[in-house]
Amino acid sequence: MAFTLLDWIPLVLYFGMLGWFTLRKKYIDHGSDETAYLLSGRRLTLPAFVATLVATWYGGILGVGEYTYTAGVSQWLLFAFPYYVFAIVYAVVLAGKIRSSKALTIPEALGETYGKKTGMLGAAGVFVLVSPAPYILMLGVIAQLITGSDEWLFYSVAVALFSVVYVGAGGFAAVVRTDWLQAVLMYGGFFMMIGFAWQYAGSPVEMWGQLPELHRDFTGGYNLSYIFVWFFIAMWTFVDPGFHQRSAAAESPETARKGILISVLFWSVFDALTLLAGLYAVVILGPELGNPIAAFPELAVTLLPAGLLGLFVTALIAIIMSTLDSFLFLSGQTLGRDVLKQYVTGVNPVRLTQIGILIAAVLAVFMIFLFPSVIELWYVIGSLIIPAMLLPVLGIYLPFLRYGKGFAVWSVSGSFLTALGWLVMGVQTSEELYSYAWLGVEPFYPGLLFSVVVLLISRLRTR
Repeated sequence: MAFTLLDWIPLVLYFGMLGWFTLRKKYIDHGSDETAYLLSGRRLTLPAFVATLVATWYGGILGVGEYTYTAGVSQWLLFAFPYYVFAIVYAVVLAGKIRSSKALTIPEALGETYGKKTGMLGAAGVFVLVSPAPYILMLGVIAQLITGSDEWLFYSVAVALFSVVYVGAGGFAAVVRTDWLQAVLMYGGFFMMIGFAWQYAGSPVEMWGQLPELHRDFTGGYNLSYIFVWFFIAMWTFVDPGFHQRSAAAESPETARKGILISVLFWSVFDALTLLAGLYAVVILGPELGNPIAAFPELAVTLLPAGLLGLFVTALIAIIMSTLDSFLFLSGQTLGRDVLKQYVTGVNPVRLTQIGILIAAVLAVFMIFLFPSVIELWYVIGSLIIPAMLLPVLGIYLPFLRYGKGFAVWSVSGSFLTALGWLVMGVQTSEELYSYAWLGVEPFYPGLLFSVVVLLISRLRTR
């Protein structure tokens, strides 16, 4: 990717604006007030709620491009539709209850409902769930394309440290302020890309006729077991700390409910844009693309003139950064407030969160060595953590799913270990790279089954 001076201008301006939005004194003068630092005083308005939720939910943009380039329209079935369903359920059933609760975080709510041990296990699960590792990896890939250097890790670390500074200084208010800018860039960048692709390769109808048969297959050639795993992984929404944080930060329960429903409409538009861009990449770039994760950047190189290329790459970076800064903040909050605070006394709780943010960034860089694929990172994290967290978190707000005393600890720990053991056996017995199914069963299912069995035993014992 040959970046000219015109291409560097929007990128430099973007990072400059991030710093300016964040480091203005009024947004860092939160002192030791946890509620102000973590939730902006629980005064998040409806427009700000929608902007920050919409922008944050799309950090895996290169993963979406990777999947669409390799498997076509099934991207919508696996990565769009299930999330609409569960987001709507979340808005109707959970959002208002979360805003009315005094608990600021998921681990705190788990601890208040089931006890300290469950709260600590929940903190560990949340910390892994919101790891910024996939987003640091994607930034490294883009940096490698821009600079032509093999030192992608250096650039990933540099951006991660930049995020540590502005997120740690500004808190949740910094995340929300920068998400406004990032939401504008993400939609503008992809509308621009679709316009150029339409001109180059014809209308979407003409493009559809040029696609390989696999890419027009609604299932992408995958079996139902694999598809259902991704559908269940979409239950990630129910235990997603970002949803919980924004619902808790809303100025009212009604704002939380309406904000999520409006966000679903915005997501449907952006999913259409990314799907079209990915399919155009298949037709325009052909099957020779060596690294599918670079499908969107390579499409931009092929279609866009100098200046606009830099603007689109800046949009990609903004989409990733919107989730990176949110997940980095949530990771630091979980480690600092929900874990370190229990053992460290006499230290400003805001300072503990800032320390947690730095540690989270370092651990995320380490994770990308273990799983150098965005899709695999999502799959592994989702398959291990979602089954363990799903029912205990839902039980906080839905009494019929609530565990009896002592049972939640066994459910969280046992479900995680069951899924992990199943995943390890799948890796050991399979001859395929990144195959985790053992005996033809994905690890998500036995993990969730363990959690269901413990819940049933708990309900019978309670009665």
